[in-house]
Amino acid sequence: MKRIYQYFFRGLLTALPLGLTVYLLYAFLTWAEQIAMWWVRPIIGDFYIPGLGLLLGLAGIVLLGYLVSHKYIYQLLSLIEFPFTNLPVVKSIYSSLKSFADYFAPHKKNDSQQAVTLKIPGHELEMVGLITRQSTQHLPAGFMQGDRVAVYLPMGYMIGGYTVFVPRSWLTPIDMPVEEVMRATLFAWMSKPD
Repeated sequence: MKRIYQYFFRGLLTALPLGLTVYLLYAFLTWAEQIAMWWVRPIIGDFYIPGLGLLLGLAGIVLLGYLVSHKYIYQLLSLIEFPFTNLPVVKSIYSSLKSFADYFAPHKKNDSQQAVTLKIPGHELEMVGLITRQSTQHLPAGFMQGDRVAVYLPMGYMIGGYTVFVPRSWLTPIDMPVEEVMRATLFAWMSKPD
């Protein structure tokens, strides 16, 4: 009986990621198709084209990217963002998500985005983090000055993380893109290398 339980849980752990991925893709595509049909049904009538929702969704994202690339449209977008950046609870959620997205935006790549290992002298513990600030200048009074950087230490399964200000000498750069570090951290570094 014990062996049956082992096989069951192995099978479940194998099927779960695949099943959830397929389900989420199916749910997204179904939702996109429903929105597309609601939007274009008055124009095309009962004529149905499979995949139209996905096509319109991708076209909408590309169009939005094109529009916000223009200065005046970007300013208009900031007016649309105004309620999201000023309502007490919504502001916290929206600002956090926007800052996180901006950090990984391709047009914002800079030298502050660097994956590092942090090792406190005299300790064998090694932590993986991301440099988020190259200096403590322009921070409020109370921060220690010197050659210090801010390092974000993400927690597994993206339930949070810690930002620590440490001497630059405690850090060792690692040859890994920021996105790969975040992906590996998401699953507590359990995934196998490609």
